[in-house]
Amino acid sequence: MNRVYEYLVLISLLIVSSCASKTESQEKSEEQPNILFILSDDHTSQAWGVYGGLLADYVQNKNINRLASEGTVLNNAFCTNSICTPSRGSILTGQYSHINQVYTLNEPLPQEHPNIARTLSNNGYQTAVIGKWHLVGKPEGFNYYNVLPGQGRYWNPILKTKYNWIDGHNSTTGKEYQGFSTDVITDLTIEHLKKRNKKKPFLMFCNYKATHEPFDYPERFKQLYKDVNIPEPESLLDFDQKNTGRTFHGQTLERLGKRWENATQNPDKFWTSYPGLPYPLEGLDSIQKRKKIYQKLVKDFMRSGAAIDDNIGKLLDFLEETDIADNTIVIYTADQGYFLGEHGFFDKRMIYEESLRMPFVIRYPKEVKAGQRIDDIILNIDFAALLSDYAGIGKQEYIQGQSFRENLKGHTPKNWRKQMYYRYWLHHPDRPAHFGVRNERYKLAFFYGQDLGMKGTSKKITDPVWEFFDLQKDPKEIHNAYGDPEYAAIISEMKLAIQEERKKYGDIDTEYEVMQSILADEFK
Repeated sequence: MNRVYEYLVLISLLIVSSCASKTESQEKSEEQPNILFILSDDHTSQAWGVYGGLLADYVQNKNINRLASEGTVLNNAFCTNSICTPSRGSILTGQYSHINQVYTLNEPLPQEHPNIARTLSNNGYQTAVIGKWHLVGKPEGFNYYNVLPGQGRYWNPILKTKYNWIDGHNSTTGKEYQGFSTDVITDLTIEHLKKRNKKKPFLMFCNYKATHEPFDYPERFKQLYKDVNIPEPESLLDFDQKNTGRTFHGQTLERLGKRWENATQNPDKFWTSYPGLPYPLEGLDSIQKRKKIYQKLVKDFMRSGAAIDDNIGKLLDFLEETDIADNTIVIYTADQGYFLGEHGFFDKRMIYEESLRMPFVIRYPKEVKAGQRIDDIILNIDFAALLSDYAGIGKQEYIQGQSFRENLKGHTPKNWRKQMYYRYWLHHPDRPAHFGVRNERYKLAFFYGQDLGMKGTSKKITDPVWEFFDLQKDPKEIHNAYGDPEYAAIISEMKLAIQEERKKYGDIDTEYEVMQSILADEFK
């Protein structure tokens, strides 16, 4: 009888222990929400619709609107180096390029370098990245990865895992998946989430190749915008930089037209293929030609974006169908902005608004207000701090950014930044290396024009020049007001602000002798 009693007591204790463990597990799950971080490439705010603008009535954005209406939109999120690889490095590490050492397009994160995936993995999260990686070296800190080699292909993409990894952008090792890349990446993401350990929270990066050049799209959107004339940006016909005071030539639409021509004439030798070729431009004058190039660019871009919107819907539906939507933070953003004809440009890189601005929406039903807009200045180095905060482990020492969780609650800290620092390193005479500061009204940029030995840069230096914009009076940045006497005092203050920001983040160029000479002359 005593043995039976002892046995029953033991069983009771095991049950109690099991219940306690289950309760602790449930509490842990509630404390640590799932995180679905959806990252596209170049999907600029002009093409989201939720930010208004010329394209708002044309873009297909049902699911981006769905996220925006159920969550919060950041009106002033900015990248710190507007180009794919460095921005991704900053998102993962919470650091500027000079700290994480990803300056251009050809540097991997240093081995064993801290990043948010490793941090969360060490604190109970299942971490994974599927889709575009673009950081050259093997992903570290992720429990699972299945990523495109370099840019990857839009059609029948090859993705590689730890079992067939080779460093670099051009590896052809991996497994081929049939279909359009945006659809494939979504399906693989959902498949992976279905197989996850449901007792643990997840950090899932779903990274799309779209809407990167060549702006391809699935067959279902081929007829979208057929016979539709898309409205043009105010500065589309900015042919002469002397008219605006712009100090650099930039990446003009005519270069994109030339790429289409080369891809048509040499399809086996050109670096990529574009949809909708041939696209004849012969016999057109300069104005007609630029206008026609713009129409193809913007339509292809929005078609590519429509596929992203489709797939965001698939992901949101999956979360709801599996009853994890309420405890899952969903973020959708792009690695930077992109010019869609503004200033006659395509591409990104520059400190101008279209390139600098990152669209960003977050949904978290338990905490983030629905339908809210926030004007605070948020940077991509803040994202890691936010995720760390939501995971309940606080800001990590390696992160230069700040969590904006309280901002999202409507409680912006009194000491929140009023200005942001930007630096672009991939020097070329048409898009010179530069740094600058943007505050709530003004922007001051210094184009120092040096390659500083960075990978992929041009050795042809350019003279140091300045640009200044009053974003209240000139939101399209059509007039460089650096020489206007009325702004002399403000410009002097902003030069001090640049020095202040550079010192704060440790970006002071002491290792570059040529920069010390230039800075001594320009910051007297």
